[in-house]
Amino acid sequence: MNKKPLLFASSEVYPFVKTGGLADVSHSLPKALGETYEVCVVLPLYQSIDRKRFNIKLMESFEVIMGGITYAVELHGTRYEDGEYRFFYLPLLCDREFLYGPPECGYEDNALRFALFSYAVTEMLRRESYCVAHLNDWQCALVALLVKEDPTISTKTLYTIHNLAYQGVFDPHVLPQIGIDERYYTMEALEFYNQVNFMKAGIVYADAITTVSPTYAKEILTPEFGCGLEGFLQLHRRKLHGILNGIDSEHFSPVKDKALVECYEHPKGKKASKIDILKHFGLKGGTKPLFVFIGRFAHQKGIDLLIETLPKMAELECNIALLGEGDEAYHTVLQSIAEDYRNISLTYGYDESLSRRMYAAADFLVMPSLFEPCGLNQMIAFAYGAVPIVSRVGGLVDTVKKYESFDTESRSGFGVFITTPTSKSLLSAVKKGCELYTEKKRFETIANHNMQCDFSWSESAKAYIKIYTRLMK
Repeated sequence: MNKKPLLFASSEVYPFVKTGGLADVSHSLPKALGETYEVCVVLPLYQSIDRKRFNIKLMESFEVIMGGITYAVELHGTRYEDGEYRFFYLPLLCDREFLYGPPECGYEDNALRFALFSYAVTEMLRRESYCVAHLNDWQCALVALLVKEDPTISTKTLYTIHNLAYQGVFDPHVLPQIGIDERYYTMEALEFYNQVNFMKAGIVYADAITTVSPTYAKEILTPEFGCGLEGFLQLHRRKLHGILNGIDSEHFSPVKDKALVECYEHPKGKKASKIDILKHFGLKGGTKPLFVFIGRFAHQKGIDLLIETLPKMAELECNIALLGEGDEAYHTVLQSIAEDYRNISLTYGYDESLSRRMYAAADFLVMPSLFEPCGLNQMIAFAYGAVPIVSRVGGLVDTVKKYESFDTESRSGFGVFITTPTSKSLLSAVKKGCELYTEKKRFETIANHNMQCDFSWSESAKAYIKIYTRLMK
């Protein structure tokens, strides 16, 4: 059977480069789609990507014209894990220390950088035939507009919103620089409170829009979660679909994870990992429950709640390990708290291997997010036998059920809910976790059930394929 070609564009893709969950999705979803489509994944060739390790080779060069200026583009490629990957190299886009900017702010010329990425993707659609271009987040959103402007391109576009809080909003003076006609600077198109909003281009001009969980698709139509775009999304809701993200169940598997000191199939097998990680962090007490936080130090992730609650959590009979990076102010406060308590460990930065060792060691994963489009951490926690403690928002609602109603027949995983975004509620949820941990048999039964749940891309990939098929009719 001849597979139809599909282009999947993303600003970050694991294992080449990663700042968050977008990279994981951009790695695992194309793999799942590969059974049906000939998928080509395209991303910028940032300076941090190891060309030698991944055998990335120059394939050809071409030019794009943006705002009256001609830019030379190098197209590089490699094959990795049976997948085809293409990389655009332009100095303006790629030669930076960070992908988007230092943790506290984005680069001032990000509008130019990622408009160039969109122009390069569009040129690729002119040069090669693809049935669908799957675009991800604001960094790719202009492709939808550029494709609509070009009658020679027949490719259909699907635009995925991974996090509505990051929209790519810039001063309108960038319009001539990025070659976008001022007729698009209207409320019905790119204008957003006297600024230019890249994400709006994806919402308006893509043939279909998805976001990363059914609950989040409903939430973003409301003022509480709409980030100022709720009314605009309401206008385009007929083409909006909520499809739950998945995880790569081969990659996140304690049965075969080479990062672990000892692989396991049952929660009882986590003991070696717990001993390993407690030693690594200098924490004492292997019989105490271990709570971990793995993620960005950002307001969205509930870091303010966590900071307020940590001293009270530390008074409980437990150990706490934190891993993440982000706002330097949060890091400073967390470091001060960790220095005050022997049962709190803080590691600043992100280490993929260490994070999986922490999932394997953890009894509980803490996710006090104020909003969570989907969340992958709770699914990874399930796979490794850690019980998640989560807020009742977004994709967390779609993947976690409260442990009090545990049912062995359920296909969902079970965890502890933080009922309201308050320190009191978070502490209460942690105390519930401690109590559950003392009920060894019940705790192990729930953790074991969670490990058997299927959070792969199997069903969600089918939902995407259904939309692609409809777009091509």
